[in-house]
Amino acid sequence: MKRVLTIAGSDSGGGAGIQADLKTFVANGVYGMSVVTALTAQNTMGTHGIHPVPIEFIRDQFNAVATDIGFDAVKTGMLANQRVIREVAGLLASSKPAHLVVDPVMVATSGSKLLEDDACSVLKSELLPLATLLTPNMPEASALLGREVVSNEDAKGAAYDLQKFIQGSGGTGAVLVKGGHAENSDASVDILYDGNEFQAFAAPRLNTRSTHGTGCTLASACAAWLARGESIPSAVERAKQYVYEAMSNAEPLGKGQGPLNHGYMFKS
Repeated sequence: MKRVLTIAGSDSGGGAGIQADLKTFVANGVYGMSVVTALTAQNTMGTHGIHPVPIEFIRDQFNAVATDIGFDAVKTGMLANQRVIREVAGLLASSKPAHLVVDPVMVATSGSKLLEDDACSVLKSELLPLATLLTPNMPEASALLGREVVSNEDAKGAAYDLQKFIQGSGGTGAVLVKGGHAENSDASVDILYDGNEFQAFAAPRLNTRSTHGTGCTLASACAAWLARGESIPSAVERAKQYVYEAMSNAEPLGKGQGPLNHGYMFKS
């Protein structure tokens, strides 16, 4: 069994963060492990509190996994601040995972801020060059580039520019700009650029409020399939299909942006 580690925040509501990641790993056939970077008091209505985990304990968690079970891929999510980003980037640079999926978590689906304002530049300079695959949504791509990304055409330009930034920083990673936030679109189109060519992955836009944790879930599914030996385009395709089915089969839980049904295939 392939092993995948998530380095991310905890979501007490179970819809995003490490809870979503671990559910996704099981559903996509890999063994999941976690390094918790922050505890959040969170539900479908928003984030009501954040408690950062001490840097030393983040390091202890990582080393406990790395020196025993090991990993075939790593996914990063909520890193919260500069100190955590630098620590995690250092650990990953030393351990050199075969695959690293970076989900640049900045804002939750509910609109709650999950990354401190001064941490974006550190994320770009220290973590992005290590990525196999970067998976920003449109608002995150906007923050990383300092310009508005609101359409599918904008997403194509953003994917290109972010990949060239990674390349210019010594990395080789591909960029997937997710299209769920696109204006005036009846489909969700994700744009992948690997440094050589573009690929588009489309799915019908669902009329649902069960969207909490979609970014975490997609990135984790990508990491799972990369660990299982799929190419980046194939991993993205499988991950997008999984997210679509998990949204399609979601129950209307909570009063706000509800969670996906990560285990839809296990229904009796």
